Amino acid sequence: QVQLVESGGGLVQSGGSLRVSCAASGNILTISAMGWYRQAPGKQRELVTVITNGGGTKYADSVKGRLTVSSENAKNTIYLQMNSSKVEDTGVYYCNAAVDVGLGISDEWGQGTLITVSS
Repeated sequence: QVQLVESGGGLVQSGGSLRVSCAASGNILTISAMGWYRQAPGKQRELVTVITNGGGTKYADSVKGRLTVSSENAKNTIYLQMNSSKVEDTGVYYCNAAVDVGLGISDEWGQGTLITVSS
C-alpha cells in the first residue's frame, strides 16, 4: 500500500510565496514521476507540474516562471514552491505519483491540500 501525504498548504496574499511538500511512503520499488494537480472551485482538476525521477520537468503555461517543482528522490518527496502567487492559483492541490510496487505502475493520489490566495 502506498500513501502520499501533502503538507504546507494554507493562506497566502497575492504576490506572496508558499511551499508545499508531498511525501510518498509504503512498499515502493520505484517512482517514475511525481507531480501536482490542482482543482479550483467549480472547475476540473488540472495538471500543474510533473517531475520525473531523472529530473525532467513539465509545467502548465499558467504557472511557468512562478511555480517550481523539485524533488528529493531518496526521500520520495517532492516540493512545490509558489512565488508571485495569484488569486487564480487558489484551489486544492493534489500530489500524484506513478509508483511501481512490484505489480506494475499504479497511479497514486494524495488527499489534497488547500491553497488560498487572497487579493
